[in-house]
Amino acid sequence: MAKTAPKPRVLIVDDEVAVLELLRERLRLEGFVCAAARSGDEAVQLIDRHRFDAVISDLRMPGLSGMALLERVVKQLPHCAFLMVTGESDVRIGIQAMQEGAADYLVKPFQLDAVVHSVRRALEKKRLEAELERYRARLEEMVEERTRQLQQALQEIEDTYASTLEALAAALDLRDSDTAGHSIRVTEYSLEIAKAMGCSEEELKQIGRGAALHDIGKIGIPDGILLKKDKLTPQERAVMETHARVGYELVSRIAFLAPAAEIVLTHQERYDGTGYPQGLRGEEIPLGARIFAVVDTLDAMTSDRPYRRAVPFHVAREEIARQAGKQFDPEVVRVFLSLPEQVWDKVRKRAARAADARGRTAIVA
Repeated sequence: MAKTAPKPRVLIVDDEVAVLELLRERLRLEGFVCAAARSGDEAVQLIDRHRFDAVISDLRMPGLSGMALLERVVKQLPHCAFLMVTGESDVRIGIQAMQEGAADYLVKPFQLDAVVHSVRRALEKKRLEAELERYRARLEEMVEERTRQLQQALQEIEDTYASTLEALAAALDLRDSDTAGHSIRVTEYSLEIAKAMGCSEEELKQIGRGAALHDIGKIGIPDGILLKKDKLTPQERAVMETHARVGYELVSRIAFLAPAAEIVLTHQERYDGTGYPQGLRGEEIPLGARIFAVVDTLDAMTSDRPYRRAVPFHVAREEIARQAGKQFDPEVVRVFLSLPEQVWDKVRKRAARAADARGRTAIVA
């Protein structure tokens, strides 16, 4: 069986008993449940104890006035329709009451049909307002849930990106064990300088990705050249130098890595224009690649290789300072030199921990 809707409850407030009885009787005949109060103070007591869908109150009463009662009802029962009863001389105050939250005003002497119509109209308005509020609340909940789901999906995508990046970089480390950990160190170094230069979060993300994948093109270089211990011939050197272009072609096809592909392509350019593959000069070279050029040299000089021992940090620092304006961007060098050696020690240790973790993961896999 369908559930019957409860009858609307109406509180009538007036200090004239005849008016109370007249309104209560007519509204009862129209299907309303009515209660009566002969003052604003009595009405407040009833409102504190019972729920009402509408209040019909005289404006002028001893004690608590109709306007004061309106203020109380608006605060305490926001979904309750309030109708103010005024005399003909109080019409302007009735309009003011509507501005302060009343649904309508009724003018004495009453036309009872008009009273019933006004009450029904006020209740319908409040019903629609309540329905709209429920709809808005449901909509906000849906938006909040969709936002949470979107954020979770984005985080999962970011995690996938990171895993893809790790896999690509690890693949290169497996081919060239002499430089294992190099990609992690230059990534950490690049980010340290980029932060000091005030790069945005998005720029940091792309610089980090570009640095991590700078040598990915070496996957396409034959082992006989990539792993050769002796000096490369001019022909072999030409093949080796294709790794920047090969890496760019590979990385630029992956949508989320495309912005970082420019660093992969230009990481061997020199500030004075003598680098490869395009011979770019100065600020024609992307900032990420100009930063990378400094940290690549720093890591190469301060890391052991089979053919030479690492040099002390201060030696690498002096060499980088000498090459400002030639191999390196002077501003990037200035920022690099402004960072104390202790910073680089911490970064190097952090990179070492990350490299160890990658190695353990590779062994488990």
